[in-house]
Amino acid sequence: MISGMSTPTDGTVILGCGFAAKYPEGGGNFSVPLQYLLGLRRMRRPALWLEVMHSTGDDRRDALIADTFRRRLREFGLDESFCLIIFPKGSAEQDLSRGRFFGMSRRKFLDLTGGPCVLLNLSYSLRAPLLDRFAARKLCSLDPTEVCFWMRRMEMGQSHHEEFWSIGLNLYGPGSKVPATSVRWKTYFPLVDTTLFKAAPRPPTDRFTTIGQWYWDGMIEWDGEWRDFSKRAAFEKFLPLPSLHPDARFELAMNLASDDPERARIASLGWHHVVPHAIARTPRLYYDYLRCSTAEFSAVKLESFAMSGWLSDRSAVYLALGRPVISEPTGADRFLPEASGMFFVSDLAGASDAIHQVRSDWKMHSRAARRCAAECFDAVVNLKKILA
Repeated sequence: MISGMSTPTDGTVILGCGFAAKYPEGGGNFSVPLQYLLGLRRMRRPALWLEVMHSTGDDRRDALIADTFRRRLREFGLDESFCLIIFPKGSAEQDLSRGRFFGMSRRKFLDLTGGPCVLLNLSYSLRAPLLDRFAARKLCSLDPTEVCFWMRRMEMGQSHHEEFWSIGLNLYGPGSKVPATSVRWKTYFPLVDTTLFKAAPRPPTDRFTTIGQWYWDGMIEWDGEWRDFSKRAAFEKFLPLPSLHPDARFELAMNLASDDPERARIASLGWHHVVPHAIARTPRLYYDYLRCSTAEFSAVKLESFAMSGWLSDRSAVYLALGRPVISEPTGADRFLPEASGMFFVSDLAGASDAIHQVRSDWKMHSRAARRCAAECFDAVVNLKKILA
């Protein structure tokens, strides 16, 4: 267990995740559940990161993935606080008798989960029959609209959890188009450990950056219309920005193949493309990239259309580093302090004005960003709410 934590009588918190280990090149991906473990350590709560994935079909490759996962955790002093279970390739159920265990033996895991513990199941990563081992089960949704959309069509955890938490702050608020579900959601902010991150000085060159996926698999049929919620579509109206601020640098760290014509297209409009696996392969590299930015500029996909009140975990890190954030509105603004370091823009003119404001008084907006992170996004603040 995590060194220095309180006794198990407080109840071990099991953080269920299924998207970090299988993507060893994604430092930003790994960062999301990491903030929960770091917050729990600050709270002195016994905790375990329970990661699940399917086998690659190659035992040696699986072992390498497990070793990389352990090394990532070791950087933060958490390599004794995880259990990775790799299930057979193609298996539909999370059957413990068929899983390979790393970081903790099967016997020790069964003993631990046989005692008092509470599961925080991130994005319905843990499923039956593994899910049935936990007496207290809380589903934490990191994709508010998408989870609700599919929950109306299939099992997404609504039948197997006692509490439902979402980072969609505006699920029931004005303008929300999020599909109604059979469960009642409680809300919280994306987590960031504000003791890990400190505000840093302004970079010598103004750089507006973001990291993400340029494409999205297929389209969603919404009210009888097929809609494209990709970053590519969301960014389209903002692509002339570099021409309006030629002395600033605008970067997109997006997964684009070397022969993808989108690289040449965005370059012709003044955007710099960087390879995310190069600049964010590990959590430390990911944090360094954000720290060397002046601010984040990003367009939002589905959550802006649905006005769910979603805010990204990536933006939370920018804010904790004292970096303002410029993004499209999702209905979250009314949950933030008046001076938050966040700018919500709907068109090119608004985005250009926000960039001008950030550059003109960066220190003021940087301080506001850091205060907002500590007040709203801090991991301990939000975990206390979820675990109350």
